[in-house]
Amino acid sequence: MAKKELAPEFAEHARMFAADADDLDLEERNALRRVAGLSTELSDVTEVEYRQLRLERVVLVGVWTEGSVTDAENSLAELAELAKTAGSDVLDGLIQRRSRPDPSTFIGSGKVSELRAVVIATGADTVICDGELSPSQLRTLEDKINVKVIDRTALILDIFAQHAKSHEGKAQVELAQLQYFLPRLRGWGSALSRQGGGSGGGGGGNGGVGLRGPGETKIETDRRRIRTRISRLKRDIAVMKTMRDTKRSQRRRASVPSVAIAGYTNAGKSSLLNRLTGAGVLVEDALFATLDPTTRRSRTADGRVYTLSDTVGFVRHLPHQLIEAFRSTLEEVAQADLVLHVVDGAHPDPEQQVRAVREVLAEVGAESVPELLVVNKTDAADEETLLRLKRAWPDAVFMSARTGAGLDLVREAIEARLPIPAVELDLLVPYDRGDLVARVHERGEVLQSGHTGEGTELRVRVDRLLASELAPYAVTGA
Repeated sequence: MAKKELAPEFAEHARMFAADADDLDLEERNALRRVAGLSTELSDVTEVEYRQLRLERVVLVGVWTEGSVTDAENSLAELAELAKTAGSDVLDGLIQRRSRPDPSTFIGSGKVSELRAVVIATGADTVICDGELSPSQLRTLEDKINVKVIDRTALILDIFAQHAKSHEGKAQVELAQLQYFLPRLRGWGSALSRQGGGSGGGGGGNGGVGLRGPGETKIETDRRRIRTRISRLKRDIAVMKTMRDTKRSQRRRASVPSVAIAGYTNAGKSSLLNRLTGAGVLVEDALFATLDPTTRRSRTADGRVYTLSDTVGFVRHLPHQLIEAFRSTLEEVAQADLVLHVVDGAHPDPEQQVRAVREVLAEVGAESVPELLVVNKTDAADEETLLRLKRAWPDAVFMSARTGAGLDLVREAIEARLPIPAVELDLLVPYDRGDLVARVHERGEVLQSGHTGEGTELRVRVDRLLASELAPYAVTGA
């Protein structure tokens, strides 16, 4: 897959917006195209319902604070992909070069009027900012532009809400949404009126029996209800975490090694899981297509059993609310024996993807887990990129989940990195204990085998728990 290119008008506005105002003359700053009569401004921005974004026609805005212009354009191109995944039509994209985002309006007061002109010209009904806005930035921008404004975090939360399928996944996403929206609740007019207030006497007050007192504002009521719901969700997720921990401990007691597949969103994790195990997990060319973890069993060439778990995809600047809400799921990675880190070799910036994933892994305590880099989509990447990545990551395995090329190399690399059972034994197992022989093949490693008139002769390497069960059949001095 060739490097993603911005649409011509998208790139044009990105270049125009990228330089500081001091570096542009008046003509260039006023060169934004205008189309009269296409304004979709809201008569009252309080009509915006944040829990249901209903994104349609959007303009993207980014602040370029560090790195090259290519990095800034890649970030905005990724935001465009996120917006399309959420069901939006991206009309335009703008980038401003600043040392840091403006604390009041994100892009600086001088650029707000230019952004509003682009919104009017394109007929956009939503502006998406490439960053997380504070409540005051969000409010100020909406007041000045007069259309709905959301940030990268709200967009990702909306995508997660669309894609979550399991009870646990839905609860995790709802918790993240509520934690994000709680400090952003806003109230105007009747929303600030007192609920249940009234005079203490029997005269003409608005109160009644059980309703007297100062009351509370509607926004305070909403906040109280949201906090109650957050507490309930946290309890539910804690129960589900206990169930997940129980299943994990059962696998641990059975000494079944675990491999967690992690990586950037849309890097091909589910495709690789399907290739390795035939799991039949949904594969879609979209960001965050998989949110609910899937665990399947697989076997090495010598018969050892291990588990493979697909995990939620990562993205740069993954909202911390999501990391916290999905912590119980991401702990699958921290508790694994090996992390299969899948990288999209055809992406414009694979190195940045790896950095973003490793930041999240460190945040959930998985930085010390052994890692195997798997560069996927080699069939779509150009040779120059593949050569660069091979120099940068000499221990990585290169493959294509779509064509199957390199899949055997991935299997061999996994087997070589799985923990080797600790105890080596020579055994003579009676033929009526075939169940023990099967368990050795499943949980251990058979180094030699043969048959005699008394039973099956084996030299094995197994975990200590199984070794204690096999002790009565151990042959000494062999």
